[in-house]
Amino acid sequence: MPTEVILPKVDMDMATGQISRWFAEEGAHVKKGDVLFEIETDKAAMEIDAPASGVLRDVTGKEGVDIAVGAAVAWIYADGEAYGADAAAAKQDKAPISPPVGEMSTKSTEGGAVAPTSHSVTHPSALPSLPPLGISPTRGEIGQSPSAGRATPLARRLAREAGLNLSTVSGTGPHGRVVKADVDAAIAGGGAQAAPAAKAPAGVPAAAAAPVKAMSDDQVLKLFEQGSYDLVPHDNMRKTIARRLVEAKTTIPHFYLTLDCELDALLALRTQINAAAPVKKTDKGDAPAYKLSVNDMVIKAMAMALKAVPDANASWTESAMVKHRHADVGVAVSIPGGLITPIIRKADEKTLSTISNEMKDLASRARSRKLKPEEYQGGTTAVSNLGMFGIKDFAAVINPPHATILAVGAGEERAVVKNGEIRIVTVMSVTLSTDHRAVDGALGAELLVAFKNLLENPMGLLV
Repeated sequence: MPTEVILPKVDMDMATGQISRWFAEEGAHVKKGDVLFEIETDKAAMEIDAPASGVLRDVTGKEGVDIAVGAAVAWIYADGEAYGADAAAAKQDKAPISPPVGEMSTKSTEGGAVAPTSHSVTHPSALPSLPPLGISPTRGEIGQSPSAGRATPLARRLAREAGLNLSTVSGTGPHGRVVKADVDAAIAGGGAQAAPAAKAPAGVPAAAAAPVKAMSDDQVLKLFEQGSYDLVPHDNMRKTIARRLVEAKTTIPHFYLTLDCELDALLALRTQINAAAPVKKTDKGDAPAYKLSVNDMVIKAMAMALKAVPDANASWTESAMVKHRHADVGVAVSIPGGLITPIIRKADEKTLSTISNEMKDLASRARSRKLKPEEYQGGTTAVSNLGMFGIKDFAAVINPPHATILAVGAGEERAVVKNGEIRIVTVMSVTLSTDHRAVDGALGAELLVAFKNLLENPMGLLV
């Protein structure tokens, strides 16, 4: 039997992906481990290897088109293996008999496709003709058309948020199942009918039961004169950023704490450390082995503060509090079209020079979209610094599963009263956003004070 080549899941948030480039053509001979194609996700580009050796056939995954995770994009036939009508007939004869619907064990992928855990068929030609499987609507979808059962969980959620009736949407997934792309097309075309409104529970006012909906595209565009704007379609990155921000602000109770930190001692130490940096030889000539930035020292201070206040180094789950043993600090990096948060693992244990060089490498590869998933997934906290733009202070949105994020403003000279005298001091305002389920006000204040003490007494960063 030929080996199925699927679009793998390379990102925990990935529901669909795009093949940006094929390295082998239809009919080409490939070896196991050869680079077969490149996937472009919303955050990175990754090369995917061939799972077997043989001849590449039936390439269905087109470049630049959204493809569901787990979907077949090609098949690899062993040398000499039958191909074409004879192979299809042979595979049909060997196809396993499908078990009764009630006995079929399935699992749902993030992309929404229902994948049999057994009795799997590896090629479209071997698929038996089966009617669509009805799936009961999930909790919260009472009042939706029964056809919603033919939709993936992601498609049902998007349709529910857009107020679409899935019975009016044609499915292009397996067995006519409605997938995300079908819902997106229906929304863009404006042809789907609104889903019937769910009845409010007894005793609950209708206004309180009705969900708040965002303005539709048509409602927004009607507010502007025709020809006065350009429409730029959202790419996968922008869609993912929008979805995660909405989830964060609607599911996480944010709580904010702000402090001013004096930087003069830190700036003096930074100058001293950079001046003492050894010289190394590079392709461009001699260069210092490292060059610390204020942000590098902020990362280290945040990591050490979390270790000093371990109860704040946590993540919330519905069943338990996740207490982390290391401080893994994500750092927001602006890239074309959005941002990404690469992570400095075990930042509390690393030297400032190591953090500095590692951060430069991560930021460079982030901008070229060459990060690996493990380099930007997870983490226990994050730092977002807009000080280089002159922003004085701001509040950042928490990035799940983190329970905290530190927003860093610009360092500026301010008049400060000390011991009855006015002095000019370099001051930086920082704001800690906390998930109030995991980090209460007093605990957040303790964490922020520990951070402030480390910045104002920076020799502690060297211990």
